[in-house]
Amino acid sequence: MSSIGFNSGMSVFLHGNHNRNEVFMQNSSKCCSRKVQVGMNGNSIVEERRDKRQARRKVMSSEKFNRRGFKTTKEEVEGMMTEEFTSSLIKELREQAYIVEKDGITIKLAKAYGFCWGVERAVAIAYEARQQFPNETLWLTNEVIHNPIVNKRLADVGVKFVPQNGLVKDLTVVGDGDVVILPAFGATLEEMEYLDKRNVQIVDTTCPWVSKVWNSLDKHQKVNCTSVIHGKWKHEETVATASFADKYLIVLNMDEAKYVCDYIKNGGDRDEFLSKFKNAMSVGFDPDVDLNAVGIANQTTMLKGETEEIGKLFEKTMMEKYGVAEISKRFLAFNTICD
Repeated sequence: MSSIGFNSGMSVFLHGNHNRNEVFMQNSSKCCSRKVQVGMNGNSIVEERRDKRQARRKVMSSEKFNRRGFKTTKEEVEGMMTEEFTSSLIKELREQAYIVEKDGITIKLAKAYGFCWGVERAVAIAYEARQQFPNETLWLTNEVIHNPIVNKRLADVGVKFVPQNGLVKDLTVVGDGDVVILPAFGATLEEMEYLDKRNVQIVDTTCPWVSKVWNSLDKHQKVNCTSVIHGKWKHEETVATASFADKYLIVLNMDEAKYVCDYIKNGGDRDEFLSKFKNAMSVGFDPDVDLNAVGIANQTTMLKGETEEIGKLFEKTMMEKYGVAEISKRFLAFNTICD
């Protein structure tokens, strides 16, 4: 193997034999993994698409894959979480409609204060893993959540972070017998498969709402439609999500969605399109071919209202382009928005 990495350019993993090289290629946002046979004359043939749902389930069915936490340490961690992330003042504020008067000072608490359920679950499982494996080396493939206090707390108890340069991760630092924690945002299929082959203990804290998005991508692949993902192509959740898609395009906002929808209806400059989304599309993406049927997915941390509006725009566009009678064949949308 010539290299190990998951990066913003193309990662190539070479396994040489007498007649060919097998190359596993991954595009700019760690996305669609596709197997290519490279002959001695340099010509390449893309093999049949992978069933990524099956590949994901294969990894998750391993005895060394844990996504439910650890009962033996759960009670201890619950006490730790309560002590670290709650207080008598917070409890009082919530009981008093988020407003408390103390010594002439008005104290208000945001109604959205605190962790969402998925984040709280991820932090708890990470803490449980440290307690469950007190003597093993623990690695996180990324920040477990975007909270410096939580990540520092994990570092303080000896959890290490996989070295990363930009989007390039060096998973070769993981040793035999180590434990690897996958963050709330999830991990790419390539990362999961690599760790599975290393036969290390995997503790998966991926938010179930993120997994729900992945399930919608499985349905997109089943009916051969392109996944349009509302998200940031460099964000670790979208990077992970895109890795479970077959054909995909990532749009950041309504402006980019309008650009794509205009291209669907009216065509446009293909080279400009490819340049605009060069970091946000699957390998070999062709806007003249791959936008005839689309399914909507999202990065769960994006604004709910904008994801809904983008979905409506694509649905309207496909009806205008192909007619109402064709919409069930041209457009898919499932409720994957985290409330």
